Amino acid sequence: MPPDYAVSPSSGKPGDIITVHALDARCNPRYGQDALVQVTVTDAAGQNVIRETAPMNDAGGFSFRFVLPQRASAGEASVEAVPYALDWCDDTGRNNRVAHPSGLQRASCAARTEPLTVTP
Repeated sequence: MPPDYAVSPSSGKPGDIITVHALDARCNPRYGQDALVQVTVTDAAGQNVIRETAPMNDAGGFSFRFVLPQRASAGEASVEAVPYALDWCDDTGRNNRVAHPSGLQRASCAARTEPLTVTP
């Protein structure tokens, strides 16, 4: 599964700095030394205002800071952070990348998001 992550602060206005961060996972996900996390912020109007990758460590820990864009619509936005270009989703609950390191794709899992309130 993707690492548990948090957004702080949980609200802000355009121009504010927002941080998305995760501690290392306890399950030894083995993402690799060159792992990346993809962070996507979707504003209240449904527009992706941030879609960037950032370094993530082998255990899933990361910290990504961004400036909330001026074009972000006020209201309830969502923040999604998932390992980039990795099959992190397995309906069995196991890390299937270890047994089958290539050729896997994201499967039937709902995306996890965290809220971010954009204020005017």
